[in-house]
Amino acid sequence: QVHLVESGGGSVQTGGSLRLSCAASGDIASRDHMAWFRQNPGKDREGVAAVDSLGSRTYADSVKGRFVISRDSAKTTLFLQMNNLKPDDTAMYYCAATGRPGWLLQARTYDNWGQGTQVTVSS
Repeated sequence: QVHLVESGGGSVQTGGSLRLSCAASGDIASRDHMAWFRQNPGKDREGVAAVDSLGSRTYADSVKGRFVISRDSAKTTLFLQMNNLKPDDTAMYYCAATGRPGWLLQARTYDNWGQGTQVTVSS
């Protein structure tokens, strides 16, 4: 298992930036595909950005060109730099990790989740 703790959420105005962090501990080596998801009440969890064990990155179309996913060389911290934020980006953001193969922006691929950090973008 991997323990994940998100931080960095907050409230910003349209066009602002935030940087989310996710601290990972535990059996990191066996679960080194990581991703950010977001979810609003009553809606499905949406894949935002993912990085696989080789460092390849995948983004949802809605955030391409605005968000950047990265992690440190030890794979203990995952980041999400969010720029030019829009009200539609408002959601609870979750960090996830897995060792399973599969589509990395699909929630069911992941078996480890953090508790989430809230991002609110006002117009």
